Amino acid sequence: MNPIELGILVSRIEALCDEMGVQLRRAAFSPNIRDRLDYSCALFDAAGELCAQAAHIPVHLGSMAYAMRDIVGAMEWRDGDMVILNDPYKGGTHLPDVTVISPCFIDSELAGFVANRAHHADIGADSPGSMPLSRSLAEEGLLISPVHLYRKGVLETEVWQWLLHSLRNPEHGAGDFNAQVSANRRGLERLRQLIGGMGLAAYRRGIREINEYAARLGRETLESIRPGSYRCRDFMDDDGLGHMDIPIEVCVRREEARIVVDFAGTAPQVEGNINCPLPVTAAAVLYVFRCLMPSHAPACSGLFRMIDIAAPAGCLVNARPPAAVVAGNVETSSRIVDAVIGALQPALSMRMPAASQGGMNNLALGSMRAGATWDYYETIGGGMGAHAMGAGLSAVQTHMTNTLNTPIEILEMKYPLRVTEYAVRRESGGAGVHAGGDGIIREFEFLKAAQGTLLSERRRHAPWGLAGGAAGKRGENRLNGRELPEKSSFQLQPGDRLRIETPGGGGYGQAGRRGSG
Repeated sequence: MNPIELGILVSRIEALCDEMGVQLRRAAFSPNIRDRLDYSCALFDAAGELCAQAAHIPVHLGSMAYAMRDIVGAMEWRDGDMVILNDPYKGGTHLPDVTVISPCFIDSELAGFVANRAHHADIGADSPGSMPLSRSLAEEGLLISPVHLYRKGVLETEVWQWLLHSLRNPEHGAGDFNAQVSANRRGLERLRQLIGGMGLAAYRRGIREINEYAARLGRETLESIRPGSYRCRDFMDDDGLGHMDIPIEVCVRREEARIVVDFAGTAPQVEGNINCPLPVTAAAVLYVFRCLMPSHAPACSGLFRMIDIAAPAGCLVNARPPAAVVAGNVETSSRIVDAVIGALQPALSMRMPAASQGGMNNLALGSMRAGATWDYYETIGGGMGAHAMGAGLSAVQTHMTNTLNTPIEILEMKYPLRVTEYAVRRESGGAGVHAGGDGIIREFEFLKAAQGTLLSERRRHAPWGLAGGAAGKRGENRLNGRELPEKSSFQLQPGDRLRIETPGGGGYGQAGRRGSG
């Protein structure tokens, strides 16, 4: 293909993923998918290699790209099949993230796969919002190892009933599952149209050329890193069960023809739920390197051919079952990003930012009272780290998530909650030549009794600054003015107020010494 034809093909397969996302959002029942946009869509080739993705959620997409080859190889595929899964140790991330995969056949030949992943606020855990303070995977909800939801276009009714009977609100669950199915059907329709117009052989050749082009761009970017070994150690606050200051250690080695990201020295997996399966760790690593590459680089497997990831089996970032993982996907992944950025700072000092808020401030709420069951989940933004070229952004989601906060109008219409304050947390970003971004204040008043769970980070270890910049402020969680632990579960009564103040980003450069960065 000439460059124009190649660029058009890249745009078309990316648009296919975008359209899948629009379909999923519009068909979904839950605010978590429809309003917070907690979903991702991607296209893969027949071997499970990533071809394209929409600009959705890095932790979803990177983990799918890393694990898809194994999923594809483990299943038997026929036209009309759909496979559903959420098992973190078999290609998932954490149980609320449910993935639906569909093969595309052209004249009986397997041409590729479309897939989407969406976060379900109810996946059957004992605590509302399905983000519990768990000690094992079994406590985190319904475990779906890869299983056919459809075979040759026919619904597997036993699987369907098993899914719905495992949920507290099966009507909403059915709506969201069907939205995921419809998104894949739209993706298959568009992929067949695309291949029908150019022929399967030309499509496959185009995908190979896209990967070769991406590999060249990736190699040029990674070769700009000076050869050597670069290390960083950062810490998780705790695991929610009394284990504190848990280290994540990373060594990034720029070798002759490879980048090796090695997590030797990281703490063993812990009793609490901040453990990561390796695909989640890979998602965080690949995200950092993707940010270094040109914005026009196709987001496909070829982009990352030079990158190898190593982590000791059974450590925090390569956990083994039945370790609890529900917070690893959202909190530990964010700290892995900080650690990799910190390691690369000596090699790419002008391109690396200070630490951002370093988590997602997960809030799960709901009631399990008979006849009044509801589940609510959201992540809350914070401050972005400053960098050599400017200040960090305030009140945004950072790094591993692109989700939104639930709009106040939707939240108050759908749930027995009132938002009493939603504001920028002024002066929470670290000072410096360039200041870190400020966090968020979000305060809720409860109109009915409920149960809540918080999974948050950077309440003990502040987001660090760079080049003399100050650290951002640590986050705070308070219930009726009383401080809550960063990971906690609690009962709520009408009139109670829950206040979450999220961390600011680190500053860059020592204030008063311009040019020091």
